[in-house]
Amino acid sequence: MMFFWAFLIGVVVDSIPIFAPPAWSLLVILIVKCHANPWGVVAFGVAGSTLGRYILSLYIPKVSAKFLNRAENNNLKYIGEKFDQSFWKSGLFVFLYTLTPLSTTTLFTAAGIGHANPLAILPAFALGKFISDAIMIFSAQYAAGDITDLFHGKLSPKTVIGAVLALILVGALLFIDWQSLIEKKKLKLRFRIWNTGGS
Repeated sequence: MMFFWAFLIGVVVDSIPIFAPPAWSLLVILIVKCHANPWGVVAFGVAGSTLGRYILSLYIPKVSAKFLNRAENNNLKYIGEKFDQSFWKSGLFVFLYTLTPLSTTTLFTAAGIGHANPLAILPAFALGKFISDAIMIFSAQYAAGDITDLFHGKLSPKTVIGAVLALILVGALLFIDWQSLIEKKKLKLRFRIWNTGGS
């Protein structure tokens, strides 16, 4: 039953297009409070996260079309299309990125809008996610005090740094004109990205 909950947590948390608490932090609760098998929780949690990210990539184009203007949608689509140009490069990039503490929401937002081939990114994501989640979960077992602090609203330097880096990444994804940067080697920023009704 614990493995089912681990899978469900992964699906729900990683299928929503907002920065929710990372799935691994909720999986730790199953291990610490319910004494579930850590390896089983990690495996089923990662399987759920992989399915969740796939679901996100399927419906995010419709969501972005309503909230982002045409220029920004084209910008994200351009990034997403890059995932299909080189299978191994895309896979390696996704794998290495997934090993970082940064949210992968931005990756799958761009991949969904660009209609990237899921086979180019999902296996690499699952492998990287398994490694990073295992490290985080087993580390958290030896630092149960950090979990208590989390529930009492105390922020560690690691949490703050991760949040700041995630915001910088989201800002870069949204406000940089990537097509101009990659093709013309020109850094252009665009801050009018929201759909105002006619663009």
